[in-house]
Amino acid sequence: MSGLSPALLKEQCGSLGNLVSYSKDEGNKLIRLTESKSLSSSIWQNVNDVFRDIFLPHGYPDSVSEDYFSYQIWDTIQAFCSTITGTFTTQAILKGVGVGNAEASPLAAAITWVLKDGTGMLGRIVFAWWKGNSLDADCKKWRLFADIVNDTAMFLELMVPYFSEFSLQFLCLTTTMKAVVGVAGGATRASITQHQAIKGNMADVSAKDGSQETCVNLIASIVGILL
Repeated sequence: MSGLSPALLKEQCGSLGNLVSYSKDEGNKLIRLTESKSLSSSIWQNVNDVFRDIFLPHGYPDSVSEDYFSYQIWDTIQAFCSTITGTFTTQAILKGVGVGNAEASPLAAAITWVLKDGTGMLGRIVFAWWKGNSLDADCKKWRLFADIVNDTAMFLELMVPYFSEFSLQFLCLTTTMKAVVGVAGGATRASITQHQAIKGNMADVSAKDGSQETCVNLIASIVGILL
């Protein structure tokens, strides 16, 4: 553009951000310039920027480790499948405790629910005391362990309607297993987040991971209901 000095300064938020340059006009006034784009390209870029700001850490991909994207792909698939399975397990649990059965007692169902939650709380405390100090050193092992235990617990919950006379025992066991999953999965996720946050942005990486998982869980819940 005529009347402007060469670019004095250029800035970009990460390698994917828009490139902005600053020049001075004839009146020595600082001018901010952005790259001109077509309407369709501009709309697509704006949509892309919004989704990146919502679901990816600030400055992505330069603000995270190289394995961040591949990890998130597999973590998203795992969360999607787990949420869909969880929809079926919820149905199975409710059926197992007597929902829809005219002979079932609301008090018995309530007691079953309280006892299963209580055993889960105890399981969480005991596992954290037993293995809490080894979760950092064997992060991958415990992450895999958590997924296997979670899948096993879901399988047992799907069996509850077929063994309704043992529903209390099944639910106490599976809730305890899921409590162990919560401790192992949550603690190892903290270690993974610490590894991925290479710019001192651990809180941002953790928050955006939560946003991704929430969105995936919402979509998977709708799919699960349809199934």
